[in-house]
Amino acid sequence: MEEADYKALDYPQENIIDKGGVILIALLDGVPIGTCALKFMTDTCYELAKMAVSPLAQGRGIGKTLMEAAIQQARDLGANRLFIESNTALATAIALYKKYGFVEIDGGKSPYERCDIQLELLL
Repeated sequence: MEEADYKALDYPQENIIDKGGVILIALLDGVPIGTCALKFMTDTCYELAKMAVSPLAQGRGIGKTLMEAAIQQARDLGANRLFIESNTALATAIALYKKYGFVEIDGGKSPYERCDIQLELLL
């Protein structure tokens, strides 16, 4: 994890919610097993960030459920674009993004050192 990750994860209220974003949490029997955030970028664009599923819950379609919920939430917020910054080492995540129609773009310089792929989905 990098400094930018800790900033968002340690202070989600200030760095995501108070700035117009949303945090989604997947629960199984009341226990959190997955999460993702929609970070406000512009009135019509959100960054899909911090998507993760507990290793104990992987393979159950939780990532798919989170992705579908995030896309719908972005639409409900008035977004016409979702943006992702990731790393190609996360092959399963990249495959999920592409399955939902995300395409690779050159989104410019990233604040994340490990970012080597950027993707977008036009809604």
